[in-house]
Amino acid sequence: MKKNVFILGIAALALSSCNQFKKGEGDLLYKIHEDKNGPTIKDGDMIAFKAIEKTEEDSVIFSSYDFDRSAILVKEKSLFKGDINAALSLLSEGDSATFKVNLDSMQAKMGQPKPQNTKGKYMIFQIKVEKVIPRGKLNDQAFRAEIEKFMTAESTKAKSQEASKINGYINSNNLKPSVTSTGLNYVITQQSNGAKATAGDTVQVNYTGKFLSGKVFDTSIQEVAKKAGNFNPMRPYTPIKIPVGVGESIKGFEEGLMLLPKGSKATLILPSSLAYGEQGNPAIPPFTPLVFDVEVLNIIPKSANAATPPPPAPVPPAQK
Repeated sequence: MKKNVFILGIAALALSSCNQFKKGEGDLLYKIHEDKNGPTIKDGDMIAFKAIEKTEEDSVIFSSYDFDRSAILVKEKSLFKGDINAALSLLSEGDSATFKVNLDSMQAKMGQPKPQNTKGKYMIFQIKVEKVIPRGKLNDQAFRAEIEKFMTAESTKAKSQEASKINGYINSNNLKPSVTSTGLNYVITQQSNGAKATAGDTVQVNYTGKFLSGKVFDTSIQEVAKKAGNFNPMRPYTPIKIPVGVGESIKGFEEGLMLLPKGSKATLILPSSLAYGEQGNPAIPPFTPLVFDVEVLNIIPKSANAATPPPPAPVPPAQK
């Protein structure tokens, strides 16, 4: 009996040690979850990976899972011992790991300010390496060609999956949307009567933009921004004024606003063809559908706009 207890004790100790972080260079701490065979990542290699960046209090700063797409970067030389580039050099294609990188060093060496909502010492990175394209001895042209080939394949896959992702979002949220001829899905959550905006009118609107994951990427409402964890004290949180039907915003946003009388609320589900399309933008990958919760506060006829030109309106990320 004592022998069995002793064996169980050794097993528990071994399991505990597997769950401990190991010490890397500088202040880097790491835990390898999956370790595949293959060459480790070198400076200059391209990496496609899934990642979550968060504080020690579990406040997520960035997650590639929000838009269900790999993040892409070319590994650079370390800026300080124990930075994220040093962490990546421990991995190869197919590996997954958790890293803790010192926040003071990130601020001092990279100029990256500490998140306001943390008192911790580390930024935590959870990384799963999906693909590595080694730079090796490839010249610039050949290396770029390999990256473009991979990116084209990723875009093709994203395009083919977009419709099923939208349907999955609709079904999982038990929505029964109306669908326009352009493919815009919309659900009116607060009905109102009256005239709707026509081309050239200006709509005053509160909005919240989200990915299909539910992650808020922008909003005009302060309370929503704080709850979502992306509140910016430097920006004004006020309703915006959008001229509609004249190409001042992404197509689906303008089309949705023109469906709603003053006082209406609705959820707009935009396919990427009505959002940022095959190009995307710096914050939104190609072929990414978007969701907007909107409330129409006022409609200003184009005749009134012509009589009194309005001051320049704030431009939300939904606009060009």
